[in-house]
Amino acid sequence: MGLLLVLKQSSVIRLMFAITFFTSGLIINFFQFLLYFGLRPFSRYFYRKINYYLCYSFFSHVVFLVEWWSGSSYILYSTKETVEKYYGKEHAYLLMNHQYEIDWLIGWCFCDYFGMLGNCRAYAKKSLQYVPSIGWSWKFAECIFLDRNWKEDQNVIKTQIKELADYPDSMVLLLYAEGTRFTTQKLEASQKFAREKGLPLLKYHLTPRTKGFVASLSHMRGKIPAIYDIEILFNPNDPVKPTLINLLLGKPLLAHLYIHRIPVEEVPEDDEEAAQWLHKLYQKKDRLAESFYQTGDLFATSGVPKLDKFTFEKRYYPVFCTIFWAVVVLVPMTYYLVNLFLSGSIISFSIGVGIIFLFYLLMQKTIGITEVRQTSSYGTDNKKSK
Repeated sequence: MGLLLVLKQSSVIRLMFAITFFTSGLIINFFQFLLYFGLRPFSRYFYRKINYYLCYSFFSHVVFLVEWWSGSSYILYSTKETVEKYYGKEHAYLLMNHQYEIDWLIGWCFCDYFGMLGNCRAYAKKSLQYVPSIGWSWKFAECIFLDRNWKEDQNVIKTQIKELADYPDSMVLLLYAEGTRFTTQKLEASQKFAREKGLPLLKYHLTPRTKGFVASLSHMRGKIPAIYDIEILFNPNDPVKPTLINLLLGKPLLAHLYIHRIPVEEVPEDDEEAAQWLHKLYQKKDRLAESFYQTGDLFATSGVPKLDKFTFEKRYYPVFCTIFWAVVVLVPMTYYLVNLFLSGSIISFSIGVGIIFLFYLLMQKTIGITEVRQTSSYGTDNKKSK
């Protein structure tokens, strides 16, 4: 165990993980590119079938990091009927809180267990589609990229949801209705905005932005049967904080994952009433969070009906995929770098150092993207907000 702990905290090991992740992503991007332009125009069905496995092969690195490398796990709160009858067997629209750096990673672990990881889709900033590996993968996976220009974004939402609803296998579409990750400063700005607009004041969530949800809803009806209300929480007293760097260091975390399935038919069809419905949902989410932070129990004081607890065995597929890509990438990469360093040429040596430094920068940039920013522009750009 001592040796394993040393390995997990080694910068060299983290660099090897980064090299494997980004290089395998580029290889997968290449095949996605060929299929997108060579197969998709003729058969979207077969393109999506094949792309599911390409996406899974790439996304599974992250599941391996969470479940196997760090040893993290989650407790699912749901009903037995919902778990057995619906998860992994239908299209779903996910409304998730956004309080942590790694909440989306826990969501991916849930999707992996129920066979939906390769078909995880999300709303994302348009600029992310130009980021190699992860951004390109999302682009070829037909994620919904928005530019915070409402005239353009509502057309994109309409077109993309119709496309995603036609997927041959179960697909999940994630929306962070808060629009940005929770911080104390953003909460203050959100509460100020809520007071000005006469909206409910929340303590543990930002006021949800309703435009994207309402615009999506009309195109979901009859195609995406359910909304999953998802609340992911970590014990604030846990000395290991839910950050990406702690996962890379191999430190285990325990997440509490509440999921309530809501048939789309239960959401009002009127746009204003649908927006009010979303605000009420976030009031319930706030009560769940308050109950958990004060008592350690989601249901003790929230007034929300108590759900069953579930834990699941880790799947081995992420391990197989990660080992496969580690061999495919690291063996030739190591051989190439060793030859550069032993060549005796200053230019070759510099190229080798440059390659390693590039992957180090990519790793640090990725960690930086996930870190919580304290500044906030919440509600200051209402014209373009979603």
